[in-house]
Amino acid sequence: MSTNPLLANPPTGFPLWRQIKPADVKPAMETLLSSMDTKLTDLESSVSPTWPGLVPPYEKLGDDLERAWGQISHLKSVKDSEELRTAHAELQPKVVELGLRVAQSPALYEAFVKLKESQGDSLTESQLRAVEKEIRSAKLSGVGLKGEAKERFNAIQQELSQLSTSFSNNLLDATKAFAEVITEKEGVAGLPESALDLAAQNAQKKGHEGATGESGPWLFTLDGPSYVAVMQHAQNRDLREKVYKAYLTRASSGEKDNSPLIDQILALKHEKAQLLGFHNFGEVSLSSKMATLEKATALLDDIVSKSYDSAKADLKAVQEFAAAAGAPEAAEGLKHWDMSFWAERQREALFELKDEELRPYFQLPAVLEGLFSLATRLFGVKIEAADGESETWHDDVRFFKVEDAASGAPVAHFYLDPYSRPEEKKGGAWMNDVQGRSSALAPEGVPYRLPIAHMVCNQSPPVGGKPSLMSHREVETLFHEFGHALQHMLTTQDCSLVSGINNVEWDAVELPSQFMENWTYHKATLQSIAKHYETGEVLPDELFNKIVAARTYRAGSQMLRQCHFALTDLTLHTNYTPGGAETVFEVEKRVAQKTCIMQPLPEDRFLCGFSHIFAGGYSAGYYSYMWAEVLSADAFGAFEDVGLDDAAAVEKTGIRFRDTVLSLGGGRDPLSVFVDFRGREPSADALLRHNGLLTA
Repeated sequence: MSTNPLLANPPTGFPLWRQIKPADVKPAMETLLSSMDTKLTDLESSVSPTWPGLVPPYEKLGDDLERAWGQISHLKSVKDSEELRTAHAELQPKVVELGLRVAQSPALYEAFVKLKESQGDSLTESQLRAVEKEIRSAKLSGVGLKGEAKERFNAIQQELSQLSTSFSNNLLDATKAFAEVITEKEGVAGLPESALDLAAQNAQKKGHEGATGESGPWLFTLDGPSYVAVMQHAQNRDLREKVYKAYLTRASSGEKDNSPLIDQILALKHEKAQLLGFHNFGEVSLSSKMATLEKATALLDDIVSKSYDSAKADLKAVQEFAAAAGAPEAAEGLKHWDMSFWAERQREALFELKDEELRPYFQLPAVLEGLFSLATRLFGVKIEAADGESETWHDDVRFFKVEDAASGAPVAHFYLDPYSRPEEKKGGAWMNDVQGRSSALAPEGVPYRLPIAHMVCNQSPPVGGKPSLMSHREVETLFHEFGHALQHMLTTQDCSLVSGINNVEWDAVELPSQFMENWTYHKATLQSIAKHYETGEVLPDELFNKIVAARTYRAGSQMLRQCHFALTDLTLHTNYTPGGAETVFEVEKRVAQKTCIMQPLPEDRFLCGFSHIFAGGYSAGYYSYMWAEVLSADAFGAFEDVGLDDAAAVEKTGIRFRDTVLSLGGGRDPLSVFVDFRGREPSADALLRHNGLLTA
């Protein structure tokens, strides 16, 4: 076994996270790149257009490289450092170059085409899907381009890869750079104890020894738990304004300005689309999704029309509430940095519900226990702690094993990195794979390789001896990411090209994740996870009823917000000319005229932090959240139809969900998978009903 942890590839598949150092990156990747280059040449000369002669060797071709590069990229997201950035930046062009060589290989492309033509009728449905996906991917990767067009296409891919990384780095650095220290008690009035404890802990890390939640000093950041607490609870209006504007203008000035990068990214994507024969990048993106551009736009327009009046009423109600409470700012009209604060006060008054009242009931260990119990009941799997069986990249990271509840057979493993670490970890929450299920890549003596996933959140960390006490929104986020992990881990596809989340159409990939969120509003489920961290008391019925009642609070506003992001994304990728008469920020403001009740501030630079579409996989695809929410709400409707309190019926429906949505992966088209589960095509009614927007 190699001494380089990135080359070790232990039989368990568990990476040697603790041992990986930035200095290991270059020698490991150069070895793997050279090896893969040789394997590619060999495969091109010997490939035969049959399933066994093409697909298993194709799966093996890049697996070692993909696993190692995945570990490096993951560490860059959760344990960032200048040394790791430098190593990543040096190797990234070589990884992209070899990836393009594989994607544009005429020999491999022709073998896939011949396999489909000669044996397509004898392939299984999932095998045919795998073959067709590779053919389409090759076309979208420029396999048909020649000469200067191919050279230009490859140069664009290299530049886009580098720009995406720079965008992420700038955003992380800009987020880290902001710190607001408050020393006077009146400056933090209204902030709950949990937020003050976190702010004092932040202050201690920055050299303010002896800082306490009670007496300060308090250091506030733009990291999720800190930012949200200030916007919702700080009576200090100047602090809210400062934090809001800092968040909204992250990475929009100086050396870390993402503004020029956005135009470069959009211009390059447009040029790439035209080289491939499309009118714009939106067409490229939608060519591999469930929706067409017309259908995606129509769905968003429909939801805007059904949400707009509700959102308008939301704003009026908050304004009137603030005025009735005697807020001086209400007289001049609430500003953007007032909205979350006064909306939270109104929510508390309407439903007599405070997040701080809920946090003691949502301690992470009990939430996990209840979540895993739900997975057993619905999907027939048992999840147990396996801490110590694999190295982790941080002491806070947990490791778990998944087994079949009936047979005890191993199914998968996953890591959970739950807490915010603003000094080294990017914001948000995500799930990704370490390795996928595959028979071709199985260790000797077993039928297939087990899937491994990691789930990353940025929730409130433990403070002052207390466990991590979560908001209900953080509980929802954890359930969401677990839904993604379930689709990766419970797949029954044995070809890695279509197992788990691989090659699931992007606008269907949020179905399991958003589906799982619904269970955080189900009484038996919520009471199984909500146990007071000090007394062990289960969440009282009164509090549960308030959570459910508050679910549709400002639903119209939330729907409009998602539609605003999605329509801005589609507009920029289909109908915008970089360097033309309009800037990207003017385009967003144009979209806002129909999607926002309060128009954006003149200095709004939200797009400079919109990493989903400029440094992630959601370019001309952010609408997928709304598209998949239709699917997920309707899927949960199947459980409502049989009766959520009918345990036997719920379990039967859960197994059907597992055997369709979670099992079939990319091996069957998602509309057919949905029909397999639901017995019909999806309807938006359940989504509108769940959000209180379904009119008679």
